[in-house]
Amino acid sequence: MEAKTEPIATRHAYGDALVALGEAHEDVVALDADLAVSTQSMKFGKKFPERFFNCGAAEAGMMSMACGLAATGKVPYASSFAIFATGRSYDQIRLGIAHNELKVRIGASHGGVSLGEDGASHQMIEDIALMRAMPKMQVVVPADYNQAYRTVIESYERVEGPLYMRFGRPATPVVYEEIPATLGSGVDVLREGSDISIFACGHMVHRALEAAGVLASEDGVEAEVLNVAIVKPLAAEAVVESLAKTGVGVTAEEHRVVGGLADAVREAAAEQHPVPVFALGMGDEFGVSGTGEACMEHFGLTAAGIVDRAREALLLKPIVSHPPIHGGRQ
Repeated sequence: MEAKTEPIATRHAYGDALVALGEAHEDVVALDADLAVSTQSMKFGKKFPERFFNCGAAEAGMMSMACGLAATGKVPYASSFAIFATGRSYDQIRLGIAHNELKVRIGASHGGVSLGEDGASHQMIEDIALMRAMPKMQVVVPADYNQAYRTVIESYERVEGPLYMRFGRPATPVVYEEIPATLGSGVDVLREGSDISIFACGHMVHRALEAAGVLASEDGVEAEVLNVAIVKPLAAEAVVESLAKTGVGVTAEEHRVVGGLADAVREAAAEQHPVPVFALGMGDEFGVSGTGEACMEHFGLTAAGIVDRAREALLLKPIVSHPPIHGGRQ
């Protein structure tokens, strides 16, 4: 597959990569909860109808079916909206998939408030926290189509246990000019900097790069931008290395700041290199109805929002730095 160059939704990468996996591996099966057109798993269903299971609007049952398929040697990819994939089937994921460490891949699309018009009932902003807190579950939030495609392809062989992948509805600008390796360190430095570290995931990565440009041109601040695609297990060493260089950080995510990327980065910093780490994300609130971009702007999930948080964080930047403390829990 050639790398995309124009904005395109990460959910399309899920559908395209599923087809590629189906062509390469006969043990790959796909399940969907009556949302195959939206999640893009329909592409797999059209190509391999005998290996595609539309479970209807019954996510809990779908996850249980995925457990059975995985237990018999298949590699199931179960997809739905993030709100339903995690909220309606948490118990089945916890006791069926995670507790048994089954090789099930959950493809959750339409995550975050960029889903837009469907409003608070469908805008899932707690899914990363739910999956990150679950034992044995790995969590990946790709930044663009190219990284999302690689995530799905690599998920077949490079991850043995359960995996949660979060994809989005809107077209997202390309961050990677080539299809990157994703399930390696999980943290990519997209822009070198020495004054502040900006950690972002998913739809906030391209906004973080834009924010870094603004900080450089308006404030003379050189921000280091890191794409933390793998939120769990976090590559704490890469996070701490950046913070040790810059002395202060900001996280940016389309998710509640509780339990998501912010907490993951702050935990690593608190244990190994205590410096100020400010968070940009959803507070103690639900989503609202509107276009995806209008919702992002309403909650300040923009490049300007990142710039504002970075300026606040820089005011508390320690005057004297110190080397990181190694050996913290990851």
